[in-house]
Amino acid sequence: MSGRSTNPGNHANGASEVQGANSTRARASASLDTSLDTSLGTSPDTLLNTSPGVPRRPDPVSEPPAVRWLLTGIALLFLALFLVVPLVAVFYQALAKGLRFYFASLADPDALSAIKLTLLTAAIAVPLNLGFGLAASWCIAKFEFRGKALLTTLIDLPFSVSPVISGLIYVLMFGAQGWFGPWLEDHDVQIIFAVPGIVLATIFVTFPFVARELIPLMQAQGNDEEEAAHVLGASGWQIFRRVTLPNIKWGLLYGVILCNARAMGEFGAVSVVSGHIRGQTDTMPLHVEILYNEYNFSAAFAVASLLALLALVTLGLKLLAERHMSAELSAAREVPAYAGPAPVPLSTDTSTGTGTRPAGAPSAPHSFFANATPASQPHPLKQGEL
Repeated sequence: MSGRSTNPGNHANGASEVQGANSTRARASASLDTSLDTSLGTSPDTLLNTSPGVPRRPDPVSEPPAVRWLLTGIALLFLALFLVVPLVAVFYQALAKGLRFYFASLADPDALSAIKLTLLTAAIAVPLNLGFGLAASWCIAKFEFRGKALLTTLIDLPFSVSPVISGLIYVLMFGAQGWFGPWLEDHDVQIIFAVPGIVLATIFVTFPFVARELIPLMQAQGNDEEEAAHVLGASGWQIFRRVTLPNIKWGLLYGVILCNARAMGEFGAVSVVSGHIRGQTDTMPLHVEILYNEYNFSAAFAVASLLALLALVTLGLKLLAERHMSAELSAAREVPAYAGPAPVPLSTDTSTGTGTRPAGAPSAPHSFFANATPASQPHPLKQGEL
């Protein structure tokens, strides 16, 4: 009987060679994975800059320190010349003759009349623009209809029309020689050169502010929460009060702040329709002009300082509202859509091999929900909250 003889030493050598090759291959793969992980977390520019033999390139998204300091200095100089210095000059001139003259200028009957008329005009114009802004923003952001683009364009109209032109339009409509002038005169109704004309002109130049702040905020938030509240049985007023209004409160405050500041500081349109009747139809900006034209500079700057204080308060409230509104916009973009409750899993019947749903468990209305998973954040509305 013949056969091939085997040497145990040869088998041992072959096994050791195979084991060594596998170990070398594993070390090479681990080294390649490490280099890939390192390179994937590094930008191409950094790889090029750190490669040996390649000249280092400047970062394309940054500027040299000298350029940054130059641009920052120019911006600060511009702000100092056109914002800080005039603001300081207003308060310096207002207090040039002492605090007694300052408060005496504000206590003058004509000045008090101008302050009261300014506050009255703002108290009428701002709530009306608030109601219009809420209605217009709700309509544009929540519904699709014909003429939507035209309505949006008309809301921006006061931004593109000079305030003097808008005041002149009211004079041509309600003046003595205007379209409705004879009828108003016969019924002893005066609009031009009276408080109603001032209020109308102020409403026209300020009505875009609330709407233009709320429209993008409502569009970013979408309709998901309102639709969920409607499904839960909430009425329209409940949806607005419990869902929509809390989500837009900071944007609403921001628009009201801007609207009020513009209403109290409006000059052009009010100047055309007021008639400059001292003590009757002069607002604060018009009273400042009259005092300045009379070379009563300290009294003019005393009244102007009130408007400057209003501007500072408005700026502080504006920054606060902007911070909260940006946070709400970020939250609206990050919160995922509500995917509904998790479906009840099917239990397998061992006798038949088919899936059965437990007794009393609701079935999915559509096969789409068979693989649906709940969103990472539960919906804030629950049955019985509204």
